[in-house]
Amino acid sequence: MTTHSPDQVHEAYAFACMRCGHGWEQDYEIEHYVRPDGGTYVTYRTGGQTVPSPLSRPTCLHCGSHVVRIMRPGAVHEFDELLQGSHQAPGHHRHWWQRATA
Repeated sequence: MTTHSPDQVHEAYAFACMRCGHGWEQDYEIEHYVRPDGGTYVTYRTGGQTVPSPLSRPTCLHCGSHVVRIMRPGAVHEFDELLQGSHQAPGHHRHWWQRATA
């Protein structure tokens, strides 16, 4: 039980799997609680569900790998825009980190 209602902040993280190249972003509601004994703890929520901390051991949503890089919010979107602006042949799959060559 807590002594008062939690302090809540919203944060977003971008993730990139180093195994398969999948990139995604996720928003979190982070609640900071204070126990009656003065100790603190934090919960992470997304989509109304309590989830593990994204900083502890993120898992790729595509391949299940735990070799995931955490980046600032917006990083995946910026790479997607770079790729969409390139002259990529239809049906040719590239990972988000590969840039178009001249």
